[in-house]
Amino acid sequence: MTSDPTTPADAPARRGAPLPADLLDDAERLPQQDVRDLQLKRLQQTLHHAYDNVELYRRKFDQASVTPDDCRTLQDLARFPFTTKADLRETYPFGMFAVPMSDVRRIHASSGTTGRPTVVGYTEQDLSTWADLIARSIRAAGGRPGHKVHVSYGYGLFTGGLGAHYGAERAGCTVIPASGGMTARQVQIIQDFEPDIIMVTPSYLLTLLDEFERQGVDPRSTSLKVGIFGAEPWTEEMRREIEERMDIHAVDIYGLSEVMGPGVAQECVETKDGLHVWEDHFLPEVVDPITDDVLADGESGELVFTSLTKEALPVIRYRTRDLTRLLPGTARPGFRRIEKITGRCDDMIILRGVNVFPTQIEEVVLRTAGVAPHFQIQLSTRGRMDHMTVRVEARSDAGPEQRDAAARAIAQGVKDGVGVSVEVVIVEPETLERSVGKIRRVKDQRGA
Repeated sequence: MTSDPTTPADAPARRGAPLPADLLDDAERLPQQDVRDLQLKRLQQTLHHAYDNVELYRRKFDQASVTPDDCRTLQDLARFPFTTKADLRETYPFGMFAVPMSDVRRIHASSGTTGRPTVVGYTEQDLSTWADLIARSIRAAGGRPGHKVHVSYGYGLFTGGLGAHYGAERAGCTVIPASGGMTARQVQIIQDFEPDIIMVTPSYLLTLLDEFERQGVDPRSTSLKVGIFGAEPWTEEMRREIEERMDIHAVDIYGLSEVMGPGVAQECVETKDGLHVWEDHFLPEVVDPITDDVLADGESGELVFTSLTKEALPVIRYRTRDLTRLLPGTARPGFRRIEKITGRCDDMIILRGVNVFPTQIEEVVLRTAGVAPHFQIQLSTRGRMDHMTVRVEARSDAGPEQRDAAARAIAQGVKDGVGVSVEVVIVEPETLERSVGKIRRVKDQRGA
């Protein structure tokens, strides 16, 4: 197998090819200043739309002593108040809608596992815009008209399945709506239907890989060329694991239901260097999560989004809780990139005064021989001290000595790389809780 001519020299050879320049849409060709001019025009329209039609925004703007007319430059957005998940829950179910219900064509919602779900709505134009941006994302990932796309995101109120589905159709692809679950059957469908692309959470792709191997099928022998992975943070180590085990391009897609769903930003297959934000529809900021100050491009902080074209549910300065930084565009020079999301403000664990993110543990697990890439963090209290146990599944061919060595290597790797001492327990294969969507990495039993 030969490398694509446009693949970076230090990248592994993979199947698939970057998007030819003649397939870029008009917005992807815009110079950066033209993107900024378009953003300002659309931002001013969105602020008026939100203020005129959503009581919560009218109240928050008034309390902050700002009006839509106060936004004369993009920098003026910093004067406006943030929107949070609590605002959507306070107005449950439809209080954030800016159009009459008769204009709403679809409703999605979060799972609501930590309280009331957040509810979002879409007009006919919103759904068309969403499909366009997913189609743009699929093209950036290497998808082409005529490709078959296996969608393993969950369907229903979760935005992943239906968002990917209609976007793939808009891209001229053939959709296989597999949804989540029935893992053995999905493996069979992939072999029989021969899809080119899979859209799935990275944790469920690892479950599919395990099932291929359990069935005695080499995952590298499938028809798949590209995996588009989203809905949860994942690391460069996981990318390497997936690409080596399945011989595909593994690229990142970003989104959240409150802002639109998947397709807010996308990693381009030819660079794999972060996700280009589709800035003709979304205005990103990065703020200090403690002081709320807007940070300069290149500085790490909390990602904040303002929608620029949404009709049913415009969002103004929505706090995502995701940690990243803004970088200049590369494969799409007119659009800035966000660095790969590897943590969230609310995922951070403070263990004996040290900040720990699950992705830091993942990096150590993925480079350790003898264990599978499935782990779970358990937090407890022993005496007066917090205690972390990392439970990791062994590979099926790992014997007792290799398992013991893996436990020592992970404990030492976490100590050296993160700065905390943890207990590591190697468990039998396929004994940790699985999920067809976002994996539950942390069980906090402190104070239980």
